[in-house]
Amino acid sequence: MANTIVTPSIVAKEALRLLDNNLVFGSLVNRAYEDEFDKKSNGNRIGDTVLIRKPVRYTVRSGAVASPQDTTEKTVSLQVNTQEGVDLQFSSSDLSLKIADFSDRYLKSAMIQLANSVDLKLAALYKDVWNWVGTPGTALTTFAGFTKAPQRLDEMAVPDADRVAALNPADKWGLIGGFTGFFAPEITKSAIMRAKLPPLGSVDAYSSQNVPTHTTGARGGTPLVNGAAQNVAYDGSNQQNLVTDGWTATTGSLKKGDVFTIAGVFAVNPVTKAVLSYLQQFVAKADATADGTGNMTLSVSPAIITTGPYQTVSAAPADNAAITNLGSNSTGYPQNVVFDRNAFALAMVPMELPKVRSVPRARPIRVSRSASFRTMTGPTTSGTGAWIFSMA
Repeated sequence: MANTIVTPSIVAKEALRLLDNNLVFGSLVNRAYEDEFDKKSNGNRIGDTVLIRKPVRYTVRSGAVASPQDTTEKTVSLQVNTQEGVDLQFSSSDLSLKIADFSDRYLKSAMIQLANSVDLKLAALYKDVWNWVGTPGTALTTFAGFTKAPQRLDEMAVPDADRVAALNPADKWGLIGGFTGFFAPEITKSAIMRAKLPPLGSVDAYSSQNVPTHTTGARGGTPLVNGAAQNVAYDGSNQQNLVTDGWTATTGSLKKGDVFTIAGVFAVNPVTKAVLSYLQQFVAKADATADGTGNMTLSVSPAIITTGPYQTVSAAPADNAAITNLGSNSTGYPQNVVFDRNAFALAMVPMELPKVRSVPRARPIRVSRSASFRTMTGPTTSGTGAWIFSMA
């Protein structure tokens, strides 16, 4: 009986099956926009970018007199801008293997590497999120410690239907110590099934070795807001520049992803606009370093919006309001995440098949996927040793 030849299409299908089975972060985020990239207009594909409408907010009037308000509709781009792959080459005898043997011998290791690369890029999106609860550097060992994360999501009016969490191995095993009935799933299951923890309230929790560690900036000095009334109007980006001073000259610095609070600036419920009991947290959107006199202009999120349907804070910071950084200077902290599935989107789009010239004695096969990872911006929230992300 003749051998069955493993063809490029068979390799591609098996590789994608293995890739999906080895994703953790990639299985937790919104994948619904992938079909958009496959649509055509007048016979042409839509390109590398899909525009996603952001939710519109309104304020409630009081009394019987109508007070029409503007509808401000903004969009966020989901762009396919990252290409990664593992390029392999096989002899004709290799292609005569059964697909199961071929997969075990060659594809499995390659797809595990690729899946981890995808997960690492998704996990790195913690740098765009501003809320951080719990004590930096303190491991999760109790259910009560973990619940500070979903509590913050409740305070930020995030629906509880699709909440998920990704914890680093140390915090996973710290929590499991308090669980009963835990068992190790079969190793034949997908990574997302092997990574699943027992239910944690309204959150489906998973473990991932790809939870990143964030190292804070050198910071230093006594940082202050430099100038009052630095609030802005909503423009859809939900970020702005903030002028500050009082940092250690030339060496004071913030890293993208560093979180801080400003004295007197409290968070508000995004729906009711009720002032909450804790200070609003802000995240640095880019690395910044103080100049020779200790001045530093920061790009921060959320934007400081004091009124209207997109209000984010109780009040604009006063001149010389104190800035307090979370965590110690130049210290690494694992960034566990708790978030609504719609906080992030992943689109993996099939590439056009490459043209392959014949090569003596060997036939190169390339299985490629192109993917992009973007946040869907909006009030994002964060958790105990866990960051928390929520859809705007």
